[in-house]
Amino acid sequence: MPAVAQAAPNFTPGADGVGDPYFPLEGNGGYDVKHYDLSFSYDPATDRLDGRNRIRAKAKQNLSRFDLDLQQLTVDSVDVDGRKARYRRDGQELVITPKKGIRDGSKFTVVVRYGGVPETIVGSPVVFGSPYGFIHTDDGSFEGDEPNAASTWIPMNDHPSDKATWTFHVTVPAGLEVIANGRLVDRKETAKKSTWVWDEPYPMANYLATAGIGKWVFKNGTTPGGIKNVTGVDPTLLEGNPDPNPVDFFFDTTSEATDLWDQTFGTYPFDSTGAIADNATFNGQSIGFSLETQTRPLYSAVRSTSTIAHELAHQWFGDNVSVATWQHIWLNEGFATFAQYLWDEHTGVRTAHEDLIRDYNRFPDSFWQLHIGDPGRDTMFDNAVYRRGGMTLQALRETIGDPAFFRILRAWNVEHRYGNATTQQFIELSERISGQDLDQFFQNWLFTSGKPALPGT
Repeated sequence: MPAVAQAAPNFTPGADGVGDPYFPLEGNGGYDVKHYDLSFSYDPATDRLDGRNRIRAKAKQNLSRFDLDLQQLTVDSVDVDGRKARYRRDGQELVITPKKGIRDGSKFTVVVRYGGVPETIVGSPVVFGSPYGFIHTDDGSFEGDEPNAASTWIPMNDHPSDKATWTFHVTVPAGLEVIANGRLVDRKETAKKSTWVWDEPYPMANYLATAGIGKWVFKNGTTPGGIKNVTGVDPTLLEGNPDPNPVDFFFDTTSEATDLWDQTFGTYPFDSTGAIADNATFNGQSIGFSLETQTRPLYSAVRSTSTIAHELAHQWFGDNVSVATWQHIWLNEGFATFAQYLWDEHTGVRTAHEDLIRDYNRFPDSFWQLHIGDPGRDTMFDNAVYRRGGMTLQALRETIGDPAFFRILRAWNVEHRYGNATTQQFIELSERISGQDLDQFFQNWLFTSGKPALPGT
């Protein structure tokens, strides 16, 4: 019989967003990034960044073209599998058309060369009105990118649903240093510059990437439980001989909290922990926020052990298990706030039940109007998402009891390890492990305006 002719594959463009209801153009469809190999140089004297991002990905459809996210910076060239590719800019979209279509299931490599002065995001209601993203400091940079600022300095698939492993090669002028995610694997110095190579071999949501540039006092060691701890502290924080010593404060608190959460939430999901404590300012004002960048949270103007405990709890709730879309943000912030309740118990400040009652009684009626299970884009970091979220978990704990509750938290981190999840999945897991119908409980605490009843009332 004659051979049957095979139909030519139909190649179509990847979507220009992943369909996040809060950030429709964040992320891109049609492929899955496996690894970012990012190389860049940065000079604080000019604020200029020049970079090359080598992206390994796998096609999820027959791709005629695909997008990356990149805000503001100038693209010099794009290669796909070693061949020059056409590209154009469309807002934050970098639209790339390779020489030939990419077949579904095939692996491909994209190299983007780019540069410019990254712009800090200011005036956005999303992040408390605080400047965020790539922040130019007096001697380097501070990158706190949640939820949508990583693409201000890196071309990428910028949505937490597409996690990848990372390698950072960062070149800076002599006298400056770099601290980033994962582990330091190489450092080379010349008379005029140095290059630092950090590697994060565990899947990471893009907004958690950071590469702090400046002068650092490093402390390296392990937690009492044996987890590698690399902490870097801005030396200006040591001026005036503060007590406690900031290096010891961040290192020791990080060790204590990491080990406590390892025992409480399940095995620490990464191979190093630590802190980046930067006395960073923007336009002369202290930045004043912290962020759970993977393995090594960022801290600015922070002297609170509770804040450190909060950001390290995110290594389980937000970093290991990340939101599928941003409407589920309470799964990050409510869980880390509940961890602060546990930290208060651990340090003898208050019991978690006392924290629940304290929060339950201290907020006005307006606080209780937000539906934290879907809080809305501009209020996704509202205080209610944090505090009502923490209360929800303590109320759940008191409803179903400690054995079932802590089994749920540990199972959550195992079943969605290095992945993404939704509120509905947490509800289903809670019902499966507790054996209780909890639909009304979660409806009252997450999706209903007004004060829900406390357990037992």
